[in-house]
Amino acid sequence: MDRITKAARLMIVSDLDHTMVDHHDPENMSLLRFNALWESNYRHDSLLVFSTGRSPTLYKQLRKEKPMLTPDITIMSVGTEITYGSSMLPDDGWVKILNQKWDRNIVIEETSKFPDLTLQAETEQRPHKVSFYVDKTKAQVVMKELSSRLEKRGLDVKLIYSGGMDLDVLPQGAGKGQALSYLLNKLKTEGTLPVNTLACGDSGNDAELFSIPDVYGVMVSNAQEELLQWHAENAKGNPNIIHAKERCAAGIIEAIGHFNLGSNTSPRDVADFVECKLDRVNPGYEVVKFYLFYERWRRGEAANCETYIASLKASCDPTATFVFPTGVEKTLHECIYAMKGCYGDQTGKQFRVWVDRVLSTPIGLNTWLVKFDKWELSGDERCCCVTTAKINAKGSGGASDGYTWVSVQQKWLEGYEKKDTSIWLF
Repeated sequence: MDRITKAARLMIVSDLDHTMVDHHDPENMSLLRFNALWESNYRHDSLLVFSTGRSPTLYKQLRKEKPMLTPDITIMSVGTEITYGSSMLPDDGWVKILNQKWDRNIVIEETSKFPDLTLQAETEQRPHKVSFYVDKTKAQVVMKELSSRLEKRGLDVKLIYSGGMDLDVLPQGAGKGQALSYLLNKLKTEGTLPVNTLACGDSGNDAELFSIPDVYGVMVSNAQEELLQWHAENAKGNPNIIHAKERCAAGIIEAIGHFNLGSNTSPRDVADFVECKLDRVNPGYEVVKFYLFYERWRRGEAANCETYIASLKASCDPTATFVFPTGVEKTLHECIYAMKGCYGDQTGKQFRVWVDRVLSTPIGLNTWLVKFDKWELSGDERCCCVTTAKINAKGSGGASDGYTWVSVQQKWLEGYEKKDTSIWLF
């Protein structure tokens, strides 16, 4: 959060399952397209917020399964937990609000009297959230009676039913919508209210996100009936909420373009980087472009021609160095030459490369220090290097003329070391 010293250009607040993450997309292409767009165009001056019904345990599990970016803010357990940064520091002010008229023991006592309620896994039970499964044919009757009983016990609670089976009992002040409202008020108080905010969801527990004033909203094309019904009854005439034509993260990209919130052309949608010219360039785009080309080269999806190799060499200072995670040092030109021999070696295989947490800091007139996590998925093995690069702007035209790589240094992220480092090129 400290990197944003002024109002974010865009804040995206997105649900995860079936919104940002498409569980029916084994290649994770819509998510990877969004990742490339965010890191190249938005990470440096915008905020990414994940708002999920998952508990911290299941959220961390999803991060190990899918190529997800690291958000600036994480809202978990249906809006009952707000944390900041990669270290996930909790928001103590939010906890104090949720403690009002809430007694978890009473909730457990009263819900135990309903045979139609089945407790979810222990990982999903949180200080301010008690979660059950209930058949959709019984849900409305159970919710009405349970709400009455808890009110008589002096509690002020909220019942949220989603996914046709999940029932969450929360403090009245909790929920994805209230958590977002709290966050926006906090940013406004600090003088950093985002210029634009886009909320993204697919199910009933996301409806609250679309009820916040001055927030754009997108229901992805695969949105569940419960959310579409809410929209028809409550927001059908609202031009700031759309039902996307695209699924999941692709629908989020579609919404960015629909509302003119910024660029919605992902680098993964650019066929030829050599011919591509951008109006707005930044070191983040250079990093994303470099590693995306590397992925395409290894997968045999880029043309095997000297033009591309020459372009890569031209983007590197002749004396530029690369320090591998093992400590071995080579010139970048040597690395590019070695890459020539690996063309297409991952053709037809599960091989993907993406970058996360790209942060560029100017250290001179036309020089940046760029830090990022470089991820590489090869089959079932997922590896990550914490990377630091020094990049200069080309020529006298500044960044608009492109960039030159001066040095790169990597070290393994603990727990994600590569077993065979003999073919670790970049």
